[in-house]
Amino acid sequence: MNIEEYNFKDRLIKGMTTDGHFKISVVKTTEVVKTARDNHKLSLLNTVILGKALTATMLLASELKGEERIQLRMDGSGPIGHLVAEANSVGEIRGYVKNPTAELDYSDPETELGDGIGLGILTFSKILYNEAEPRTSSIQLVKGDVNSDVAHYLAQSEQIPSALLIDVGIDEDGDVTHAGGLMIQRLPDAPDGQIDMLQERLSSFPAIDELLSDGQYIDEIMAKAISPLKVKELNRQPVDFFCRCTRKRFKNALSMLSLDDLKDMEGEGQEVVCQYCNKTERISKDEVEKIIMDAQAKLN
Repeated sequence: MNIEEYNFKDRLIKGMTTDGHFKISVVKTTEVVKTARDNHKLSLLNTVILGKALTATMLLASELKGEERIQLRMDGSGPIGHLVAEANSVGEIRGYVKNPTAELDYSDPETELGDGIGLGILTFSKILYNEAEPRTSSIQLVKGDVNSDVAHYLAQSEQIPSALLIDVGIDEDGDVTHAGGLMIQRLPDAPDGQIDMLQERLSSFPAIDELLSDGQYIDEIMAKAISPLKVKELNRQPVDFFCRCTRKRFKNALSMLSLDDLKDMEGEGQEVVCQYCNKTERISKDEVEKIIMDAQAKLN
């Protein structure tokens, strides 16, 4: 890997304005989105919608600690059905959609990207340290386009004035060019009206994928987005499409089934698929038999 490739890998950068009034996060998720597309064999529609959800979730997870994580779920009436995106603060991102091949009728001039999800519910869950149950809140979807819905959630549920921009670029051949996003959030002592100025600025800000395609990296994008305010970097980290599913976890999942369900598998191997990353593991007949024997021993 040469220096240029290293410098332009998927990463997230966090900063704060020098006056202490705003914090900003910028993330490049190009390879994350490509990996999600390849793993799940996503349609063009799903590549864009899930790509945006994965990007948004990483921006929100950047505010967590350690391996705390956040999950975004969108359930709607559109052909996608539902999607789930999850990320933690160490930069691990994963997700899936119910109907990976779903598409829209683009010949209809009234078709919009948000029709893929349609009307429905957006649910956020935070899995935090020292809390037995996740913190969960839900709101109605605004447009189903991810950007509008996540911004609405932040304003309504978190009550944090924010400016959000997320983009997944697709070229004429249907390939992902670049993907990324940025989030600016107002801190308690910020003067009234400044976040409105930044939100208005972002409404005419170039698409993140276009800036990345032009060779601008997350540092430069962060400085441009927050201008005329000055920003100082707090930290940066790599981000990846990464799932912690393992063979052991697959076997543990089988062991959670009822004894009756396990006996239905007796004498056969099982193929288990992780919904988050689409990885497949083959659990042998002998391994299934051992799981059944262990389940019977617990009942005796």
